[in-house]
Amino acid sequence: MRFSPLFLNLLALLSLGGAVQASYVLHEKRSQIPAGWSFVRRYEASEVLPLRLGLRQSNMDRLEEMLMDVSHPESPNYGNHWSPAQVAKTFAPSKETVDTVRTWLVDAGFDESRMKVSPTKTWIQVNMTVEEAERLLQTEYNVYSHNGGDQHVACDSYHLPEHVSPHVEIVTPSIHFDAVLRKRGGTSVPAKKIGLPGIGITPKTTGTISTLFGQLENCDKLITPVCLRALYGLIYQPLASSKNTFGIVEYTPQAYLQSDLDMFNKNFSTALVGKSPKLVSIDGGVVQTVQTGFDFNGESNLDLQYAMNLVNMVGSKQEVALYQVGDIPQGASFNNLLDALDGTYCTFEGGDDPNQDGIYPDGFPNGYNNTNDCGITKPANVISTSYGYNEADLSPFYTARQCAEYAKLGLMGVTVVYSSGDNGVAGNGGLCLNADGSQTADGVIFNPGFPSSCPYITAIGATQVNPGSNWGGFSNYFPIPAYQKKAVGNYLKNHKPAYASSIYNSTGTSRAYPDISANGANYVVAVDGRFSRVFGTSASAPVVASILTMVNDARVTIGKKPIGFINPAIYSDPFTGAFNDITQGGNQGCGTAGFTAVPGWDPVTGLGTPNFPKLLARWLLLP
Repeated sequence: MRFSPLFLNLLALLSLGGAVQASYVLHEKRSQIPAGWSFVRRYEASEVLPLRLGLRQSNMDRLEEMLMDVSHPESPNYGNHWSPAQVAKTFAPSKETVDTVRTWLVDAGFDESRMKVSPTKTWIQVNMTVEEAERLLQTEYNVYSHNGGDQHVACDSYHLPEHVSPHVEIVTPSIHFDAVLRKRGGTSVPAKKIGLPGIGITPKTTGTISTLFGQLENCDKLITPVCLRALYGLIYQPLASSKNTFGIVEYTPQAYLQSDLDMFNKNFSTALVGKSPKLVSIDGGVVQTVQTGFDFNGESNLDLQYAMNLVNMVGSKQEVALYQVGDIPQGASFNNLLDALDGTYCTFEGGDDPNQDGIYPDGFPNGYNNTNDCGITKPANVISTSYGYNEADLSPFYTARQCAEYAKLGLMGVTVVYSSGDNGVAGNGGLCLNADGSQTADGVIFNPGFPSSCPYITAIGATQVNPGSNWGGFSNYFPIPAYQKKAVGNYLKNHKPAYASSIYNSTGTSRAYPDISANGANYVVAVDGRFSRVFGTSASAPVVASILTMVNDARVTIGKKPIGFINPAIYSDPFTGAFNDITQGGNQGCGTAGFTAVPGWDPVTGLGTPNFPKLLARWLLLP
């Protein structure tokens, strides 16, 4: 026999006497069941729920404001970046919050021995039966089924005591349908498999090259470091390399081959022959040499060959750090990288997701047998990643948690660069969205990418990409940041596409990307002893990151701080004209022509490609 939540709550109050006399208020409510889901049954009272209460973080509602304060060129605090300790202290829940929620749970009959409080006191978890949870939250838990086969446990609404509600951000599981839907015809791939061939954003190749060209007049055929220096005016030799840092991120089993680095450098930078990146191993990250070929070496070789060359016009003074993330058996995700860069993230909002992220020790043969690496390395001034997911691959909660961490890195003065992707308005694998949120090759709704859609990273598109097209568009998860409203508003006012509002997020209130672009076609890359022609935003991201690293070098040389989170600056009026505007091209996908490049910002190439002398002059004028 099942009793109503109201009856159970009254019974609990009577049994506890005067211990709990607080009035309850509605904390969250869902207006309807999401498309594609249907009610199946009540969840059994005896089943166990890992109920987690996310404690309200201090100042999270001011995160963007605080980031703009140190990142916007008109702010008097521009460049006054925070220490990791200041970041941790500012956003930690107050002692009052922790004590209030814990006392409420004890008064409701849950002994403290049943509570697991995260080290940073951002979450409290209690494993309890469904019956206990329904009584505690004045709710009912149900099982829902998706037409693709997935099942999910959720409630329609839940309540908290009036004095507790202000201290709780979220309760899980509750009203949220954060279950990631399987791609029809296949299975969902967890985030920690991002390093496997064919997963996420990957470089493309049209095969090997028989003849190399080293002259500028041949840059329309093949791109080499000298072509990029000419295209973007990157004629600069680092002066403060011992004080400047630059990191490239790779996910195991992706790995570079030293023989390929040497082969590339013998042709384009002899001073770098024999030089290797500085390895920073995260969660058992290893530069493996067992699995080789373009699918395993193409990405890492591309990133490192160009990054190491572009920050060393002559000689080899500027070191490049290689963040190699994840062991071979399990792999790792972007969250594992962020754990290593900021130890507080390991437990922020409950910590990593065991269904998506690498959890260590993993117990696999040849696996990483230590606990997750938390706060093991200081973040580099500029960090470049050429990997990415479809936004729909991950839940809104998962992406929001990660996006907030990128903002915190920005507060610490870190520039985070991600490639935007290569499938036009479609997602990785050419998948588009359906009305129920699932992804299929025959879907018709544009499929944004992540982390490109996070407003606190700099998303890098590509120009002249063929085959394929640049990934760009509008987020379905994140609102438009203040720094971008003017540029995106102008685009939608003067060049708004004629698509129906059901095809893409046309509201004008969502984050738009990419931010900027660089050449992404015809790169010469040494892979497994031969030169290959390579395409994609995988190429453009490390190029832009290298240019920004040289801007940092110049600022550090004259005693200024690194540029940190660059988006508020590059969208501001003083930076008008600092990019080469691209007005031709498009990003086809989902059975459409996608978006089209136009004068000014557009969702194909962003603000355009960098002009290093103009960017350098503007950033040197800032405090």
